[in-house]
Amino acid sequence: MLVFAVSDKGGTGRSVTSGNIVYRTALTGRDVCYLDFDFGSPTAGTVFQIEKLVSGLPGTGLHSYLQGRTQTPNCVDVWAESEGETLRRQPPGSGRLELFPGDRDGGEFPASEETVARCAELFLSLEEQYDVALVDLSAGRSYAVETALAATSAEQLRHVTVRWLVFHRWTHQHIRAAHDLVHGANGIIAAGKANYHDEGELRRSIRFVRTAVVQPNSPSLAGLRPEQVAWLENCNGSLQTLAGRLGLGRTSLLGTVPLEPLLQFREQLISDHDVRQRRTANQETVDAFASLAEKLHDERAWEAM
Repeated sequence: MLVFAVSDKGGTGRSVTSGNIVYRTALTGRDVCYLDFDFGSPTAGTVFQIEKLVSGLPGTGLHSYLQGRTQTPNCVDVWAESEGETLRRQPPGSGRLELFPGDRDGGEFPASEETVARCAELFLSLEEQYDVALVDLSAGRSYAVETALAATSAEQLRHVTVRWLVFHRWTHQHIRAAHDLVHGANGIIAAGKANYHDEGELRRSIRFVRTAVVQPNSPSLAGLRPEQVAWLENCNGSLQTLAGRLGLGRTSLLGTVPLEPLLQFREQLISDHDVRQRRTANQETVDAFASLAEKLHDERAWEAM
């Protein structure tokens, strides 16, 4: 399975949520990998707590592979290389968790025929090696998104299951931006059609993920005044109405991630140890990540809308 993570804006929690999804997937015993296609800012090493990769690799990352400067993409075993206390050893029963970093000081580059061909070859290879290969794409209508759409239209990938996760925060601005990224004149669906994708199949492969969602009745907000709770409930209702009107409502929603204080200060994987022993993170956040991971494989969550 190939999973593409996109967002129209930065700061949506796309990368940290995607990292936690592949982490939770690996804990179930599945083999997973994470590809840092955020070419303008390849910082996935931060999420996986690998210091030497906080800004990618010097000249040996995915930029170099896709542009033909190296013959094989560099792959890093997260269980072996992470400096995170709870990530240093592969838990019993878990699958592989591997990272393909981008290039340090790299940047966006157009999707040439050679680039697309190498990308399609890479995707096919990873689909055969891993249960899930998650590709974190640059924000917006980027060259990375264009490359992914062109590569996945290749004949050799026609049989591969492809999912698109569109991340947005729970605000009016982000809801509109997410809608435009998918349904706009130059959005994913239009670009997919231009790359010979079947429009119906592409639509069925897209789901939205809401991040940093504030629940008015959450125990963490117990100290708010009644007036504040009422205001939040009113805002939440307004957002629900807007999301439904723009096609981001319940039937197109894969899941939500609650506002997590830990992630407001540090982008990282959240382990059970962080919840139960350290008590620095919330169980509901872990549950949200685990639910998203399982829904990737639940065909009911991807039935035609």
